[in-house]
Amino acid sequence: MSAGREGGAPGWETRPYRRIAVEEAYAPRELLDEYVRMLRDEPVEIGFRSLMGYFLTSTHPQPRSVVDRLADLGEQRIADMDATGIDHQVLSLTSPGTQVLDVARARAFAELANDRITEAVRAHPTRFSGLAAVGFEDAPSAIDELDRAVGRLGLRGLIANSHIKGTYLDDPRYLPILEKTADLGVPVYLHPQTLPDDAIRPYREAGLDGAVWGFAAETGLHLLRMITSGLFDRIPGLRVVVGHLGEGLPYWLHRIDHMHAKQVAAGRYEAIKPLQQRPSEYLRTHVFLTTSGMPWEPAITFARQVVGAERVMYAMDYPYQFVGAEVEQLECLPYPEEERRAFFQTIAEDVFSLRDREDETFGAPLSEEPELRDEAR
Repeated sequence: MSAGREGGAPGWETRPYRRIAVEEAYAPRELLDEYVRMLRDEPVEIGFRSLMGYFLTSTHPQPRSVVDRLADLGEQRIADMDATGIDHQVLSLTSPGTQVLDVARARAFAELANDRITEAVRAHPTRFSGLAAVGFEDAPSAIDELDRAVGRLGLRGLIANSHIKGTYLDDPRYLPILEKTADLGVPVYLHPQTLPDDAIRPYREAGLDGAVWGFAAETGLHLLRMITSGLFDRIPGLRVVVGHLGEGLPYWLHRIDHMHAKQVAAGRYEAIKPLQQRPSEYLRTHVFLTTSGMPWEPAITFARQVVGAERVMYAMDYPYQFVGAEVEQLECLPYPEEERRAFFQTIAEDVFSLRDREDETFGAPLSEEPELRDEAR
């Protein structure tokens, strides 16, 4: 492979900054095969059948292309990065990840995904970093896997593909996992999932359950639950990254603050308690936004205005929304060069601790746990 491809996309040496994309999906082939088996043999959730049934069983070229790219961590992915000018991807396990699996399978596939991502990062250390997957329903094993994936393999955060079988991260059962991410000093990337069965039907019947709107409704709800539950007060070191420019929440912050204050004063809901800050302020102190799927200057500029330019960074949403022209379009954002450098590079370096990547041999040797990896295969 040429030196240019190892260092970054062609021309990276002469650009004033490197382009880092931070919501870029991956799935082991074995997990995709397991999803196909579940679709065939199990009574899966409506959203899972709608989303993965489309991508994994359709013969249309578009979903087939997405699936092929999802499973690739080598030549195809790097060629796509080169063609679109992306120097570095932060890889994470695609939605729904482990979160539709039973405890044993979730643990095994999380380990498999973490091993595969680590192998890719070792092979291409200037092109890839990665986030860790865990099986959320068993907190002790999730914490052990975070210790392994972050502490030993060098992954840079935790991917949470939104709800876990209809439960959300404000549930006390997940508190130890989130405390662990804070202790390790890594962020949680809150990524969309399809809505749970008790919420999806009106979206599904209108064809609006996916990325067109349902994902934002579900994940915006998830982040707002985390805020209003007081989760960030209980874990001050918790940092969350959320894509799609905050899933609509920045537009609603004034109304959310106003109505939350009225609810606290009235004592209307048991779940709504006083917070240390207004809800909007947590987006300025604990949350970072990415532009995944939202390469639109008016929305980017608005988000920067309401949460702070230092909290908004670039993501593409590869391979689901793989539109190469967006990179050059975003090069024309009407910001000073130093702010574009932060947008494309330095915010991601800070949030995901990427600045040591150039000089290190990434990660420790993979652990030998064949019984778990064999189970996943």
